[in-house]
Amino acid sequence: MSDPIIQGPIIQGPIIQGWCPGALRPMESGDGWVVRIRAHGGRLTAAQLSGIAALSQTHGNGLIDLSSRANLQLRGVTPETHTPLIAGLRALGLIDGTAQDEAKRNIQVSPFWTLGDGTQEIAAALETALLSAPDLPGKFGYTIDIGPRPVLTQASADIRLEHSAKGDLIIRADGFPLGQIATPEDAPAMIVALATWFAETGGITDGRGRMAAHIARGHIPAGDTAPADPAPAASVGPTAFGPLAALAFGQITATDLAALATQVSGVRLTSWRMLLLEDLNGAPEGLILTPDDPLLRVIACTGAPACPQALGPTRNLARQLAPHLPANRLLHVSGCAKGCAHPSACDLTLTATPTGYRLIHQGRAADAGRDLPQPPPSDLLESAHAPRL
Repeated sequence: MSDPIIQGPIIQGPIIQGWCPGALRPMESGDGWVVRIRAHGGRLTAAQLSGIAALSQTHGNGLIDLSSRANLQLRGVTPETHTPLIAGLRALGLIDGTAQDEAKRNIQVSPFWTLGDGTQEIAAALETALLSAPDLPGKFGYTIDIGPRPVLTQASADIRLEHSAKGDLIIRADGFPLGQIATPEDAPAMIVALATWFAETGGITDGRGRMAAHIARGHIPAGDTAPADPAPAASVGPTAFGPLAALAFGQITATDLAALATQVSGVRLTSWRMLLLEDLNGAPEGLILTPDDPLLRVIACTGAPACPQALGPTRNLARQLAPHLPANRLLHVSGCAKGCAHPSACDLTLTATPTGYRLIHQGRAADAGRDLPQPPPSDLLESAHAPRL
Protein backbone atom coordinates (compact mmCIF):
# COMPACT_ATOMS: atom_id res chain seq x y z
CA MET A 1 0.00 0.00 0.00
CA SER A 2 1.36 3.41 -0.90
CA ASP A 3 1.82 6.12 1.69
CA PRO A 4 -1.14 8.49 2.01
CA ILE A 5 -0.94 11.94 0.47
CA ILE A 6 -2.55 14.65 2.55
CA GLN A 7 -4.66 17.01 0.44
CA GLY A 8 -6.12 20.44 1.03
CA PRO A 9 -5.36 22.74 3.95
CA ILE A 10 -2.86 21.21 6.28
CA ILE A 11 -0.85 22.10 9.34
CA GLN A 12 -2.73 24.82 11.21
CA GLY A 13 -1.81 27.11 14.01
CA PRO A 14 1.53 28.94 13.61
CA ILE A 15 1.25 32.62 14.42
CA ILE A 16 2.56 35.02 11.76
CA GLN A 17 3.99 37.90 13.75
CA GLY A 18 4.15 40.33 10.79
CA TRP A 19 7.14 42.13 12.29
CA CYS A 20 10.80 41.50 12.98
CA PRO A 21 12.50 41.85 16.35
CA GLY A 22 14.90 44.67 17.02
CA ALA A 23 17.26 45.56 19.81
CA LEU A 24 14.85 48.04 21.38
CA ARG A 25 11.83 45.86 20.57
CA PRO A 26 12.88 42.25 21.25
CA MET A 27 10.71 39.24 20.44
CA GLU A 28 9.77 36.51 22.91
CA SER A 29 11.00 33.02 22.04
CA GLY A 30 11.18 29.69 23.77
CA ASP A 31 14.67 30.39 25.12
CA GLY A 32 14.10 34.00 26.15
CA TRP A 33 14.05 37.26 24.24
CA VAL A 34 15.57 37.53 20.76
CA VAL A 35 17.43 40.83 20.32
CA ARG A 36 18.25 41.74 16.73
CA ILE A 37 21.25 43.90 15.85
CA ARG A 38 21.09 45.81 12.57
CA ALA A 39 24.67 46.55 11.53
CA HIS A 40 25.25 49.91 9.88
CA GLY A 41 26.20 49.39 6.25
CA GLY A 42 26.02 45.61 6.75
CA ARG A 43 29.44 45.55 8.44
CA LEU A 44 30.79 44.95 11.94
CA THR A 45 34.33 45.78 13.03
CA ALA A 46 36.49 43.37 15.00
CA ALA A 47 35.93 45.48 18.12
CA GLN A 48 32.16 45.31 17.65
CA LEU A 49 32.33 41.53 17.15
CA SER A 50 34.31 41.15 20.36
CA GLY A 51 31.88 43.36 22.25
CA ILE A 52 28.81 41.51 20.92
CA ALA A 53 30.34 38.17 21.92
CA ALA A 54 30.97 39.39 25.47
CA LEU A 55 27.48 40.84 25.77
CA SER A 56 25.94 37.60 24.50
CA GLN A 57 27.77 35.60 27.15
CA THR A 58 26.90 38.02 29.95
CA HIS A 59 23.32 38.97 29.08
CA GLY A 60 22.13 36.13 26.80
CA ASN A 61 22.65 32.41 26.46
CA GLY A 62 25.76 32.61 24.28
CA LEU A 63 23.99 31.73 21.01
CA ILE A 64 23.98 34.21 18.13
CA ASP A 65 21.98 33.85 14.91
CA LEU A 66 22.62 35.39 11.51
CA SER A 67 19.19 36.09 10.05
CA SER A 68 18.04 35.90 6.44
CA ARG A 69 17.94 39.70 6.50
CA ALA A 70 21.66 39.92 7.31
CA ASN A 71 21.23 40.84 10.97
CA LEU A 72 22.71 39.29 14.10
CA GLN A 73 20.33 38.05 16.78
CA LEU A 74 21.31 37.49 20.41
CA ARG A 75 19.28 34.73 22.07
CA GLY A 76 18.36 34.02 25.66
CA VAL A 77 18.04 37.63 26.80
CA THR A 78 15.79 38.25 29.82
CA PRO A 79 13.83 41.30 31.00
CA GLU A 80 16.49 41.78 33.68
CA THR A 81 19.46 41.61 31.29
CA HIS A 82 17.91 43.59 28.42
CA THR A 83 18.68 47.05 29.85
CA PRO A 84 22.41 46.44 30.45
CA LEU A 85 22.62 44.69 27.08
CA ILE A 86 21.22 47.77 25.31
CA ALA A 87 23.69 49.97 27.18
CA GLY A 88 26.53 47.77 25.96
CA LEU A 89 25.29 47.76 22.37
CA ARG A 90 24.82 51.53 22.49
CA ALA A 91 28.46 51.91 23.52
CA LEU A 92 29.37 49.89 20.41
CA GLY A 93 27.40 52.28 18.18
CA LEU A 94 24.69 49.74 17.33
CA ILE A 95 21.54 51.27 18.85
CA ASP A 96 19.10 53.72 17.26
CA GLY A 97 17.44 56.62 19.03
CA THR A 98 14.04 54.94 19.24
CA ALA A 99 12.41 51.63 18.40
CA GLN A 100 10.52 53.44 15.64
CA ASP A 101 13.77 54.64 14.05
CA GLU A 102 15.25 51.16 14.41
CA ALA A 103 12.31 49.53 12.64
CA LYS A 104 12.72 51.86 9.66
CA ARG A 105 16.42 51.00 9.27
CA ASN A 106 15.74 47.69 7.56
CA ILE A 107 18.52 47.86 4.97
CA GLN A 108 20.49 45.01 3.40
CA VAL A 109 23.79 45.78 1.68
CA SER A 110 25.59 43.60 -0.83
CA PRO A 111 28.84 42.39 0.74
CA PHE A 112 30.70 42.90 -2.52
CA TRP A 113 31.63 46.56 -2.20
CA THR A 114 34.85 48.53 -2.10
CA LEU A 115 35.63 51.81 -0.41
CA GLY A 116 34.58 54.71 -2.61
CA ASP A 117 32.15 52.80 -4.83
CA GLY A 118 29.21 54.60 -3.21
CA THR A 119 27.72 51.69 -1.30
CA GLN A 120 28.55 52.82 2.21
CA GLU A 121 27.85 56.47 1.44
CA ILE A 122 24.39 55.67 0.06
CA ALA A 123 23.66 53.33 2.98
CA ALA A 124 24.48 56.06 5.50
CA ALA A 125 22.46 58.67 3.61
CA LEU A 126 19.50 56.28 3.35
CA GLU A 127 19.54 55.69 7.10
CA THR A 128 19.13 59.43 7.61
CA ALA A 129 16.50 59.80 4.89
CA LEU A 130 14.39 56.97 6.32
CA LEU A 131 13.91 58.91 9.55
CA SER A 132 11.39 61.04 7.65
CA ALA A 133 9.77 58.10 5.85
CA PRO A 134 6.26 56.99 6.80
CA ASP A 135 5.87 54.21 9.35
CA LEU A 136 5.72 51.01 7.32
CA PRO A 137 5.09 47.34 8.20
CA GLY A 138 7.88 45.73 10.20
CA LYS A 139 9.07 43.48 7.38
CA PHE A 140 9.26 46.26 4.76
CA GLY A 141 12.89 46.58 3.69
CA TYR A 142 15.49 47.84 1.24
CA THR A 143 18.55 46.52 -0.58
CA ILE A 144 21.61 48.43 -1.75
CA ASP A 145 22.98 46.14 -4.43
CA ILE A 146 25.03 48.29 -6.79
CA GLY A 147 27.67 45.95 -8.14
CA PRO A 148 27.78 45.38 -11.90
CA ARG A 149 25.12 42.66 -11.48
CA PRO A 150 22.70 42.35 -8.56
CA VAL A 151 23.36 39.61 -6.02
CA LEU A 152 20.43 40.21 -3.63
CA THR A 153 17.51 39.50 -5.97
CA GLN A 154 16.44 36.55 -3.79
CA ALA A 155 16.75 38.51 -0.55
CA SER A 156 13.53 39.65 1.08
CA ALA A 157 13.12 43.36 0.27
CA ASP A 158 10.55 45.80 -1.07
CA ILE A 159 12.64 48.54 -2.68
CA ARG A 160 15.89 47.73 -4.46
CA LEU A 161 18.77 49.95 -5.56
CA GLU A 162 20.57 48.22 -8.45
CA HIS A 163 22.44 48.88 -11.68
CA SER A 164 20.94 48.59 -15.13
CA ALA A 165 22.68 46.66 -17.89
CA LYS A 166 24.08 50.02 -19.12
CA GLY A 167 25.44 50.89 -15.69
CA ASP A 168 22.81 53.40 -14.55
CA LEU A 169 21.63 53.31 -10.95
CA ILE A 170 17.96 52.38 -10.76
CA ILE A 171 15.44 52.24 -7.94
CA ARG A 172 13.07 49.34 -8.44
CA ALA A 173 9.97 48.24 -6.57
CA ASP A 174 10.09 44.54 -5.73
CA GLY A 175 7.68 42.63 -7.96
CA PHE A 176 8.01 45.12 -10.84
CA PRO A 177 10.58 44.46 -13.59
CA LEU A 178 11.54 48.09 -14.27
CA GLY A 179 13.02 50.87 -12.19
CA GLN A 180 13.68 54.60 -12.22
CA ILE A 181 17.14 55.94 -13.05
CA ALA A 182 18.74 57.74 -10.11
CA THR A 183 22.00 59.37 -9.11
CA PRO A 184 23.88 58.45 -5.93
CA GLU A 185 22.93 61.84 -4.50
CA ASP A 186 19.21 61.53 -5.32
CA ALA A 187 18.79 57.83 -4.54
CA PRO A 188 17.96 58.07 -0.80
CA ALA A 189 15.22 60.68 -1.34
CA MET A 190 13.81 58.74 -4.29
CA ILE A 191 13.69 55.56 -2.21
CA VAL A 192 11.74 57.40 0.49
CA ALA A 193 9.41 58.79 -2.19
CA LEU A 194 8.70 55.26 -3.46
CA ALA A 195 8.06 54.08 0.11
CA THR A 196 5.66 57.02 0.55
CA TRP A 197 3.87 56.07 -2.70
CA PHE A 198 3.45 52.55 -1.31
CA ALA A 199 1.86 53.88 1.87
CA GLU A 200 -0.36 56.44 0.14
CA THR A 201 -1.72 53.92 -2.36
CA GLY A 202 -2.85 51.50 0.33
CA GLY A 203 0.15 49.20 0.52
CA ILE A 204 0.21 49.04 4.30
CA THR A 205 -3.08 47.16 4.40
CA ASP A 206 -2.70 45.43 1.04
CA GLY A 207 -1.10 41.96 0.92
CA ARG A 208 0.38 41.96 4.45
CA GLY A 209 2.22 45.19 3.74
CA ARG A 210 4.69 43.96 1.11
CA MET A 211 5.51 45.71 -2.14
CA ALA A 212 5.28 42.70 -4.49
CA ALA A 213 1.78 41.83 -3.24
CA HIS A 214 0.73 45.47 -3.62
CA ILE A 215 1.94 45.52 -7.23
CA ALA A 216 0.25 42.20 -7.94
CA ARG A 217 -3.03 43.87 -7.01
CA GLY A 218 -2.61 46.39 -9.81
CA HIS A 219 -0.68 49.27 -8.25
CA ILE A 220 2.03 50.08 -10.79
CA PRO A 221 5.00 52.29 -9.81
CA ALA A 222 7.04 54.49 -12.12
CA GLY A 223 9.93 52.84 -13.96
CA ASP A 224 11.16 52.17 -17.48
CA THR A 225 14.66 50.68 -17.04
CA ALA A 226 15.46 47.00 -16.46
CA PRO A 227 18.15 45.91 -14.02
CA ALA A 228 21.20 43.97 -15.12
CA ASP A 229 20.88 40.20 -15.11
CA PRO A 230 21.46 38.73 -11.64
CA ALA A 231 24.87 37.35 -10.78
CA PRO A 232 25.23 33.62 -10.04
CA ALA A 233 24.37 32.61 -6.51
CA ALA A 234 27.16 33.19 -4.01
CA SER A 235 28.85 30.16 -2.50
CA VAL A 236 31.22 29.36 0.32
CA GLY A 237 34.86 29.99 -0.56
CA PRO A 238 37.21 32.73 -1.70
CA THR A 239 35.99 35.92 -3.37
CA ALA A 240 37.76 39.06 -4.55
CA PHE A 241 36.64 40.74 -1.31
CA GLY A 242 37.63 37.99 1.13
CA PRO A 243 36.43 34.46 1.92
CA LEU A 244 32.74 33.73 2.37
CA ALA A 245 32.12 31.45 5.36
CA ALA A 246 28.78 29.89 6.25
CA LEU A 247 27.28 29.37 9.68
CA ALA A 248 25.68 25.98 10.24
CA PHE A 249 21.95 26.73 10.55
CA GLY A 250 22.87 30.41 10.63
CA GLN A 251 24.18 30.22 14.20
CA ILE A 252 27.49 30.77 15.97
CA THR A 253 28.46 30.62 19.64
CA ALA A 254 29.70 33.67 21.47
CA THR A 255 32.97 31.81 22.15
CA ASP A 256 33.58 31.23 18.45
CA LEU A 257 32.59 34.81 17.61
CA ALA A 258 35.04 36.15 20.17
CA ALA A 259 37.81 34.03 18.62
CA LEU A 260 36.85 35.20 15.13
CA ALA A 261 37.15 38.82 16.26
CA THR A 262 40.89 38.24 16.82
CA GLN A 263 41.35 36.87 13.28
CA VAL A 264 39.66 39.53 11.11
CA SER A 265 39.51 43.29 10.73
CA GLY A 266 35.76 43.04 10.33
CA VAL A 267 32.94 41.01 8.79
CA ARG A 268 30.21 41.79 6.28
CA LEU A 269 26.85 40.21 7.03
CA THR A 270 24.85 38.56 4.25
CA SER A 271 21.30 37.33 3.71
CA TRP A 272 22.76 33.92 2.75
CA ARG A 273 23.70 33.21 6.39
CA MET A 274 27.33 33.66 5.40
CA LEU A 275 29.94 36.07 6.66
CA LEU A 276 32.44 37.74 4.36
CA LEU A 277 35.65 37.78 6.38
CA GLU A 278 37.92 40.80 5.96
CA ASP A 279 41.68 40.23 6.27
CA LEU A 280 41.31 36.73 7.67
CA ASN A 281 44.32 35.46 9.60
CA GLY A 282 44.00 31.87 10.79
CA ALA A 283 41.42 29.09 10.67
CA PRO A 284 38.25 30.20 12.48
CA GLU A 285 36.21 27.75 14.54
CA GLY A 286 32.48 27.26 14.10
CA LEU A 287 32.37 28.32 10.45
CA ILE A 288 31.98 26.35 7.22
CA LEU A 289 34.79 27.25 4.82
CA THR A 290 34.53 24.54 2.15
CA PRO A 291 31.68 24.23 -0.38
CA ASP A 292 31.41 20.43 -0.03
CA ASP A 293 30.49 20.43 3.69
CA PRO A 294 27.33 18.28 4.12
CA LEU A 295 25.80 20.87 6.44
CA LEU A 296 25.41 23.17 3.44
CA ARG A 297 22.78 20.72 2.15
CA VAL A 298 20.42 21.31 5.07
CA ILE A 299 18.47 24.27 6.38
CA ALA A 300 16.78 24.22 9.76
CA CYS A 301 15.06 26.76 11.97
CA THR A 302 15.60 26.92 15.72
CA GLY A 303 12.91 24.29 16.33
CA ALA A 304 11.62 23.04 19.67
CA PRO A 305 12.05 23.86 22.47
CA ALA A 306 13.75 27.20 21.70
CA CYS A 307 10.87 28.34 19.47
CA PRO A 308 7.46 28.25 21.20
CA GLN A 309 5.65 27.62 17.91
CA ALA A 310 7.79 24.67 16.85
CA LEU A 311 6.11 21.27 17.06
CA GLY A 312 9.34 19.26 17.07
CA PRO A 313 13.15 19.50 17.16
CA THR A 314 14.97 20.34 13.95
CA ARG A 315 18.70 20.84 14.05
CA ASN A 316 19.94 17.55 15.47
CA LEU A 317 17.71 15.80 12.96
CA ALA A 318 19.11 17.93 10.13
CA ARG A 319 22.68 17.12 11.19
CA GLN A 320 21.90 13.39 11.09
CA LEU A 321 20.31 13.60 7.65
CA ALA A 322 22.91 15.87 6.04
CA PRO A 323 25.52 13.16 5.18
CA HIS A 324 22.82 11.07 3.49
CA LEU A 325 21.75 13.77 1.05
CA PRO A 326 23.11 13.82 -2.51
CA ALA A 327 25.40 16.78 -3.18
CA ASN A 328 22.85 18.42 -5.45
CA ARG A 329 19.85 18.17 -3.09
CA LEU A 330 18.69 20.54 -0.37
CA LEU A 331 16.71 19.56 2.74
CA HIS A 332 14.68 21.97 4.86
CA VAL A 333 13.71 20.82 8.36
CA SER A 334 11.03 23.13 9.74
CA GLY A 335 9.59 23.19 13.23
CA CYS A 336 6.19 24.34 11.95
CA ALA A 337 4.33 25.23 8.76
CA LYS A 338 5.61 28.82 8.71
CA GLY A 339 8.92 27.67 7.22
CA CYS A 340 10.78 30.73 8.53
CA ALA A 341 14.23 29.42 7.67
CA HIS A 342 13.34 28.75 4.01
CA PRO A 343 9.98 30.22 2.92
CA SER A 344 10.28 29.04 -0.68
CA ALA A 345 10.05 25.51 -2.12
CA CYS A 346 12.85 23.06 -1.41
CA ASP A 347 13.94 19.71 -2.89
CA LEU A 348 12.84 17.98 0.31
CA THR A 349 11.13 19.43 3.36
CA LEU A 350 10.40 17.83 6.73
CA THR A 351 7.81 19.82 8.65
CA ALA A 352 7.11 18.99 12.29
CA THR A 353 3.44 18.26 13.02
CA PRO A 354 1.53 17.45 16.22
CA THR A 355 1.95 13.73 15.45
CA GLY A 356 5.37 13.52 13.78
CA TYR A 357 6.79 15.03 10.60
CA ARG A 358 5.47 15.65 7.12
CA LEU A 359 7.72 14.73 4.16
CA ILE A 360 7.25 17.13 1.23
CA HIS A 361 8.90 16.87 -2.16
CA GLN A 362 9.57 20.07 -4.14
CA GLY A 363 7.40 22.17 -1.88
CA ARG A 364 7.19 24.54 1.07
CA ALA A 365 6.79 23.74 4.74
CA ALA A 366 3.01 24.26 4.63
CA ASP A 367 2.39 22.15 1.51
CA ALA A 368 0.79 18.72 1.27
CA GLY A 369 3.01 15.69 1.72
CA ARG A 370 3.40 12.26 3.29
CA ASP A 371 2.85 11.94 7.03
CA LEU A 372 5.45 10.07 9.09
CA PRO A 373 4.64 8.89 12.62
CA GLN A 374 6.51 10.32 15.56
CA PRO A 375 9.78 8.35 15.43
CA PRO A 376 13.11 8.45 17.17
CA PRO A 377 15.66 10.28 15.01
CA SER A 378 17.26 7.05 13.75
CA ASP A 379 13.92 5.77 12.40
CA LEU A 380 13.22 9.06 10.67
CA LEU A 381 16.68 8.98 9.18
CA GLU A 382 15.84 5.58 7.66
CA SER A 383 12.47 6.87 6.41
CA ALA A 384 14.04 9.77 4.51
CA HIS A 385 17.27 8.04 3.44
CA ALA A 386 18.90 9.29 0.24
CA PRO A 387 17.73 6.47 -2.10
CA ARG A 388 14.13 7.50 -1.43
CA LEU A 389 14.67 11.22 -2.13
